[in-house]
Amino acid sequence: MGKAERDLSVGQLSLLAMLWLLPGAVMAITLQVQVEGLSGEQESNVLSLLSIYQEREDKTLSSMRLLALHRRAPEQIKAALAPFGLYRVQVKDSLTQPAQEGGAWVARYQVDPGPPVRIASIDYQVDGPGANAGVFPAKFPMQVGDVLLHSAYTKAKERIETIASEQGYLDAALTRRQVLVDLVTYQASISFHLETGPRYYLGPVRFEQDLLADDFLQRYVPFKPGAVYDPDELLELQGRLMGTEYYKNVAINPQKLLADAEREVPITVVAERNNANRYRVGVGMATDVGPRLTLDYRRRYIGRYGHKLKAEIALSTSIQTLDLEYEIPVGNPVRDSIVINPSYGAYDTATRQGTLFNLQAAWSRAGRRGWRRDIGLEYQYEDFEVSDQENSNFNGLVPSIAWSKIVADDPINTRNGYRVKALVQGTSEGLLSDASWFSGSLNAKWIKSFGDKYRLVTRTNLGATWAANLDDVPASQRFFAGGDNSIRGWGYDVLGPNDPVTDKTLGGRYLAVGSLELQRHIKGKWSASMFTDFGNAFDPEYNAEWEQSAGVGVNYQTPLGRVRVDLGYALTKSDPGVRLHLIIGPDL
Repeated sequence: MGKAERDLSVGQLSLLAMLWLLPGAVMAITLQVQVEGLSGEQESNVLSLLSIYQEREDKTLSSMRLLALHRRAPEQIKAALAPFGLYRVQVKDSLTQPAQEGGAWVARYQVDPGPPVRIASIDYQVDGPGANAGVFPAKFPMQVGDVLLHSAYTKAKERIETIASEQGYLDAALTRRQVLVDLVTYQASISFHLETGPRYYLGPVRFEQDLLADDFLQRYVPFKPGAVYDPDELLELQGRLMGTEYYKNVAINPQKLLADAEREVPITVVAERNNANRYRVGVGMATDVGPRLTLDYRRRYIGRYGHKLKAEIALSTSIQTLDLEYEIPVGNPVRDSIVINPSYGAYDTATRQGTLFNLQAAWSRAGRRGWRRDIGLEYQYEDFEVSDQENSNFNGLVPSIAWSKIVADDPINTRNGYRVKALVQGTSEGLLSDASWFSGSLNAKWIKSFGDKYRLVTRTNLGATWAANLDDVPASQRFFAGGDNSIRGWGYDVLGPNDPVTDKTLGGRYLAVGSLELQRHIKGKWSASMFTDFGNAFDPEYNAEWEQSAGVGVNYQTPLGRVRVDLGYALTKSDPGVRLHLIIGPDL
């Protein structure tokens, strides 16, 4: 008689027998499973492999199935603990009938894992041409006396096989791989023999495609012929080419059978060109600018040396812009390019009316740690009227340098990530322009998720301009605050130093704005938020008060970014009220 049956009374056995004889009878079973004596990874592994635990909430669980699962449980527990070096596991099991009708069955397992088996001997050998290359471990990663953990053995095996792959030993093979456990002496022995075979090297790269010049594509190859054969280098080459958007498919084909006497493996790259043009039309809405129509065009490649063109027109009731960007890959095309960027804008906002024309040429370089640096020279011409009072004209050259970085698990709908951009620019009267000023700004946003429901969003905008007085600073270079992405509760750019006579906002030479927002997932793609925004634009010549708002909002996640509807309450406003803010776009 099995252990499970010994714990059942005669009446219980009779009840189960009746249920077996009446297959049409239905009785809902409530089951509790208790595993005692284990914790941590051992407990987790047992529960994941214990069938009676996995099926405890199954609405179709029958008494016959319950007994079968209970009988198998001790062996499943022992099997689940073997990867931890535990081979003397003792299990006391019991299955208890409900004390009253509608109660729960209780399956209980008291586990004594016993001592772990330890390694008594290791036979580790590396033979072949690579045995003395100095790249393989001199000793097996596990040592005599260690507990025989299956995960540690798998990790050691994978480490040695990875070294063989990365060091060009393409023919490496395990000639002996054995782990023996003697249950009498309660000791383990490991045998691990590796035959390296000869070392291979990366050969020349040949491209099969009809789009770009071969000498240009060779600049994407991250290795030189004769380098040790490393599959990661080939994956890097494939990733670089796919990242350009020149091609929609890239296949890397090592030709090992064509290796020469020096064992250099020629590489063939087969690439299929992407569509040259991409068009996109967008319709949006934001309370800062009202309804907006966006027309976006991209030319993925121009000519044989990978030039690119991007154009965007954005039209709204208060702002109309045209931006062109022509990119020329130079040097290492993965990180270096020359970008020529002409743009035009017409503005009619609460604080500024006029036109702005820019033409910038910049050297853009991507750094190794994700930072991008742009060094540029920009021609600016603007003709603005500030708050219906002051005419602001500027005509000159403005050198600049900027650093930017985005790190995100998803830049559109981000759970964890951040964005940082720092810009330094300025000009000199009589040398480059008709005014002298120098400015620096820092824009940052950080998103951090807590569990499955909460997300903290913080951002800051800081800026400072050095000039003899505010009149020397063009309107486009002055700082303003207020609006959807600044201080909610106020209109777009309506905050800043005010003219003491007209009380109109003039903009300032300094900016300090921050925001804290806590979001909670509600259901599906919906979430709710509460926030506070604070700060202002300032200038030593005029008065400006520290402002703050608070509010609540809801947002909906879409493939193009979140649709956010916020209600901002201006806490420090003389006539406080609630302002609606509608924003559509990516998180970072």
